[in-house]
Amino acid sequence: MRNTRIGRIAIALAAATVLASCADDEPAADTSLTEGSQRTDVPATTSPSIGSSRTEPTGASAGAETITLVAYESFPESDTPVNEALAAFTDKTGIEVELLLAGDTGAMVSKAALTAGNPEGDVMWGVDNTFLSRAVDEGVFEPYTADGLDAVDPELLTLVPGGEATPVDYGDVCVNYDIGWFEDAGLEPPETLEDLTDERYADLLVVENPATSSPGMAFLLATIARFGDGGWEEYWRALRDNGVEIVDGWNQAYYERFTWAGGPKPLVVSYGSSPPAEVIFADPPLDEAPTGVVTDTCFRQIEYAGVLAGTDHPGEARRLVDFLLSAEFQETLALNVFVYPANADVELPPEFVEFAAVPDNPAEVDPDDVAANRSEWIDTWTEVTLR
Repeated sequence: MRNTRIGRIAIALAAATVLASCADDEPAADTSLTEGSQRTDVPATTSPSIGSSRTEPTGASAGAETITLVAYESFPESDTPVNEALAAFTDKTGIEVELLLAGDTGAMVSKAALTAGNPEGDVMWGVDNTFLSRAVDEGVFEPYTADGLDAVDPELLTLVPGGEATPVDYGDVCVNYDIGWFEDAGLEPPETLEDLTDERYADLLVVENPATSSPGMAFLLATIARFGDGGWEEYWRALRDNGVEIVDGWNQAYYERFTWAGGPKPLVVSYGSSPPAEVIFADPPLDEAPTGVVTDTCFRQIEYAGVLAGTDHPGEARRLVDFLLSAEFQETLALNVFVYPANADVELPPEFVEFAAVPDNPAEVDPDDVAANRSEWIDTWTEVTLR
């Protein structure tokens, strides 16, 4: 391992995400699993109540409710400005917030679908546009039109015209590469999706399983957008024959398999916002990002939060969703979850702007096509790559 491990990224975006969970996962984050070893039991971590040390809230009476925020595994669990903002929410409202980290995005949504109407929490953070239709169709969310939507780009609201969920961030899921590894190898990094099937890059790429990981699903959709019906299956056969490694989630792909974090693979599906995270959390400090982004491979990821249907605390849950969209909370996202805030009134930190990669034309797939074909695409992908 040549340098530091970065802080939590989520997404990716995407995404950056985008978008971060990635979610799966998972913009921004810590450590997780490997592909091909199908996830069978997703651990969930409950954090202590965010505002548990505060006894005299200013915005509500003492003894107010405790609610649970369900999030993907790479959501900051403690000791970051994100958690401080949640504690400030408790100070103002008296509503205690506990965190329940529920695996990568795909696993989180699957579990939420099984418990729809009788949820494990009250609000969910991090369902992205590749899994949103499943969550909505399964009745995971209670529709709610959040305060503050006037500050959100209308394009982020396209999939939720009836308040089905609330967009909270976005980013781009892209292939990242270890700059130093390629320099040492005397090999130019890939520039396109097609390059990844070239024998020069044999056995160098690790990707996430689209059945369990939102960045994995985003990357699959990027290939579907590029190669179309029939073509994407052939592309994945070529990736398989070129030695692609498949793992369950972003944490495992990035922190266990990527060479920059000490693993064996110099190419990984991550986020366009992963490079600034590497700079910001580097110890010793870095002037340049040690990782790069193959912008031709990117897919735009939007993440949502929503009130879980069947919550025992709907009023408190709605207040939390409002807060998650507020500038006070949104301004913590770029340098802690490494996604772009959905609230357009929030100014981005200069170091995030300097080092994040923004693709000119990220891949897109019609949301109706995703909703109609997701299960079939995943089944076909599994047949092609894992069986």
